[in-house]
Amino acid sequence: MSNRYAAYTKLKLDYPSKRVLRLTFDRPETYNSVDAETHTQLTNIWRDINDDPDINAVIVTGAGKAFSAGGDFELIKSILDNPVARMSTWKEAKDLVYNVINCNKPIISAINGVAVGAGLVVGILADISICGKSARIVDGHTRLGVAAGDVACIIWPLLCGLAKAKYYLLTCKPLSGEEAERIGLVSLCVEDADLQRIAIETAEELSSGAQSAIRWTKYALNNWLRVNGPLFDTSTALEILGFTGAEAREGLASHLEKRKPVFPQDCPL
Repeated sequence: MSNRYAAYTKLKLDYPSKRVLRLTFDRPETYNSVDAETHTQLTNIWRDINDDPDINAVIVTGAGKAFSAGGDFELIKSILDNPVARMSTWKEAKDLVYNVINCNKPIISAINGVAVGAGLVVGILADISICGKSARIVDGHTRLGVAAGDVACIIWPLLCGLAKAKYYLLTCKPLSGEEAERIGLVSLCVEDADLQRIAIETAEELSSGAQSAIRWTKYALNNWLRVNGPLFDTSTALEILGFTGAEAREGLASHLEKRKPVFPQDCPL
């Protein structure tokens, strides 16, 4: 492993094929939930991948039964209680999305099992997203009591249309791998047993292709996302604003207590 990645201790990195880097969420005991340190590393690593002359393609996946269960409860609690943590997380959330968009190497996600929150950012933003049939994709923001920030507003409507995006983002209904492929949210749905093999084969094909052509094509296509930057910035600001209110506290409490949330019914907006 290159010393370039020595600081990324919270992510498992390996090379499954020549010039292919695989990044694995590796906390299977918590369904690969993302703590504060992991969130920081996940944000920053894309700059190093961008500058790595020995890498032509990247795979992102999860260890065990899940891709990623999203931000862990301690991270969410710190955002609720600490204004500095709230601001830092907001900055990182924005940087994570833009760093993935601007990374010059093609990114392939292999979505196995549950994919929520910060993990889902990379899963959905990947240039080619491949999920197993048992994948369970959930946005989860409104269930937590905050606006659908992260990657929701910048890419869901582009992938699956505004009607479907509104349905799944407002209700937090889960999508199976097959349904996610059917509505265009992911590139491909495959048998669970074939997921890693197909992801590696896809990465190898991209890694051995015409690099300038592939990278320039990615850059041009991602202008669809760059021009939607103001939508994204607004959604993340509203998400973070929500963490200052009663709904987010009730959302977190209901998750911790494993019960249905009881949100306040009156709202002045």
